[in-house]
Amino acid sequence: MMAYGSPHTSVRGHEGQGKVMELMYEMEMAAEDILTDKQQIIDLDRKRQKTREAIRVLSKDHKSDKHWVCVGNMFLKLPAARTKTVLNEDFNKLDGEINSLRTNLKQKVNKLRDLEMKEDIKGFNLTPLSKSDLQHIDNYF
Repeated sequence: MMAYGSPHTSVRGHEGQGKVMELMYEMEMAAEDILTDKQQIIDLDRKRQKTREAIRVLSKDHKSDKHWVCVGNMFLKLPAARTKTVLNEDFNKLDGEINSLRTNLKQKVNKLRDLEMKEDIKGFNLTPLSKSDLQHIDNYF
């Protein structure tokens, strides 16, 4: 039987502390990654909203056949049709990036909950019904 203050006990104690510190570090990194993704989603959503506003303004403007557009650090005067096309492409790209981040965010939250030894959140992995699903429901009723 070992005494409380023996060297063997303190080595095991340090190993346990190391594992706890490693787990705490992993949890902190996972939480920081989640917060970074959430902020990135917010920033991209703001850009998407501004793009949506620009598309709406252009769709109401039937007087001008060319519009000024800021691209990087330059202003360019582009035809209205080309401007709408570019804005729609940007909108779709932003929408795709946001959806990708949201999908990855769910996995990261589940990983953090696993590290915290908690159960997965119920209903967190739900996906919306597709158009075909809605049509099937409408046809059923």
